[in-house]
Amino acid sequence: MARVVRETETVTRNDADQMVRPGAVNDPADAPSLVAARIVYIIGGLIMGLLALRFLLSLLGANRENAFADLIYGLSFPFAAPFFGLFNYDATYGRSRFEFETLFAIAVYALLTWFIVRLLTVRRDTV
Repeated sequence: MARVVRETETVTRNDADQMVRPGAVNDPADAPSLVAARIVYIIGGLIMGLLALRFLLSLLGANRENAFADLIYGLSFPFAAPFFGLFNYDATYGRSRFEFETLFAIAVYALLTWFIVRLLTVRRDTV
């Protein structure tokens, strides 16, 4: 004999008469964590973008005396500096150099961004 099993789901209505399922994308309780996650993604993306520009400028041998190159090197320095000792960093500007430490920094900041967003949205995954 076949046995029929039915699942039930609790659905509530919000002020706008829209159905809201707990943990759903339109759940108002998740709005602050989603906003915070988007902010973290934006900040992480800006940092990784600066580091990617730094890597590209260094790879192409950009002149530090150029205003744009100086701006990118200056803005990205605080984020790349913790990784300079990993691969014998040589601060020579104006000649082509493959910055392994900058690539490593991009990978670390990408993982850190992902981890922070996962912490912020952990409630959504448990429902």
